[in-house]
Amino acid sequence: MTQQTLLDTVKQFGNLNQHALVIGDVMLDRYLMGEVNRISPEAPVPVVLIKSQQDRAGGAANVAANLSLLGIKTHIIGCVGADNEANILLNLMIDTKININHVIRSNQRPTVAKTRILGGHQQMMRLDQEDSTTFSANENSQLLHAIAEEIALEPAVVILSDYAKGLLSTDVCQKIIEMCNAQGITTLVDPKGHDYSKYKSATALTPNKKETAEACAVSIHDANLIDKATALKNTLDLAFLVVTRGEEGISLIDDSSHLLPATAKQVFDVSGAGDTVIATLAAGLIHALSPLEALQLANIAAGVVVGKVGTVPISRDDLIEALASEQSSEQAHKVCDLPHLMQKVDAWKKANQKIVFTNGCFDLLHAGHVTYLEAAKKRGDKLILGLNTDRSVSAIKGPTRPVVHENDRARVLAALESVDAVILFDEDTPLSLINAVKPHVIAKGSDYTADQVVGGKEVESWGGEIALIDLVAGRSTSNIIKKMNS
Repeated sequence: MTQQTLLDTVKQFGNLNQHALVIGDVMLDRYLMGEVNRISPEAPVPVVLIKSQQDRAGGAANVAANLSLLGIKTHIIGCVGADNEANILLNLMIDTKININHVIRSNQRPTVAKTRILGGHQQMMRLDQEDSTTFSANENSQLLHAIAEEIALEPAVVILSDYAKGLLSTDVCQKIIEMCNAQGITTLVDPKGHDYSKYKSATALTPNKKETAEACAVSIHDANLIDKATALKNTLDLAFLVVTRGEEGISLIDDSSHLLPATAKQVFDVSGAGDTVIATLAAGLIHALSPLEALQLANIAAGVVVGKVGTVPISRDDLIEALASEQSSEQAHKVCDLPHLMQKVDAWKKANQKIVFTNGCFDLLHAGHVTYLEAAKKRGDKLILGLNTDRSVSAIKGPTRPVVHENDRARVLAALESVDAVILFDEDTPLSLINAVKPHVIAKGSDYTADQVVGGKEVESWGGEIALIDLVAGRSTSNIIKKMNS
């Protein structure tokens, strides 16, 4: 799916009459921000002069905040204490338009709170307040009643955000998954611990690389980690497994495995990045994206939030801005030399994508060109366009052509959704380029016959095919030039 299509999808977030349900460990993330200018005379520790304090929704509450700010109607089930931190956290969720009707207030445990002390951008210390003991019978009774009422409302997606604070026991997880599966509701889990059997039969899990290695009982550096993760996915009867890998990107394991390279340009803080990934994945699935397409969005969203300090959710506007930037960058990167093209080709072939090749001058781009390229793209998954250089256009069309410089022609063609790569070639024919790429399909206009298509015999020799595309009558650069001159 192209960046433009993803962008169009994100713009529709919130337009559906559906909601998401987040169940898990809510917490308050508190940041005390200051400056360090000296060492304490009392002990060899830095003295942080506090300049500001920020309170943010953390844990499952951050997952819900991400969803809500993306435009998705969001309900949450969690547990807070009878303390001031609970009031602050509940107000943060209300301000983010999260439905908190089924948040439990307990007299038996405090609100989970994490206080981080920062000197500049450097975290100096974290102070935790929590009680992660097993829920009491009364707490469990309230929890299961809330879950039953919320699932009866038929959420489009249920997210289990497990921070191992006691709410998501094995019994509770299995009851949620069983209820969701009975109603055909997607269940996504951000897991904790070494034993993932508590999440068996969920739709998907989204552990990070370290968590995946621990669950598979292997080293984080194990070369076969993805194979082990695939076996874990099958054992747990998941539809797919997502492994977030930090600077390496995100791996999706379904019927095969896919790696999405990381998009972050600058990393300040990875806190909450996993929350953003699972929330954006859920938002994409709600809007009928495939897991791979939804993870493309999640990958970009994660790249945005790690560039900010502290737990900061993604918003729809943030994601739209990032996608627009990615789209511009993606278009520019479509124009490539042969080594870069072959890197793309190798990746596409490894992903079992069908490659279509076409070539031409494409001087003064017009509707006939666009229609032809759209039809050519439909013959496969990726379309490579071999573009004649100015010298070779002049050799074919005469000294007055081309009208548009080769670099400008390449950049305009790269902006078309149907085109996945543009490469300039200076030879009389693109035969050497075709032999290098070895496409599955070679496309040419129907004004040619199959035996006239350069590279046609070669493509057929490795099991490929020739596609002759009907042209739009009366549309040509020559006709446009004649009309201009007249």
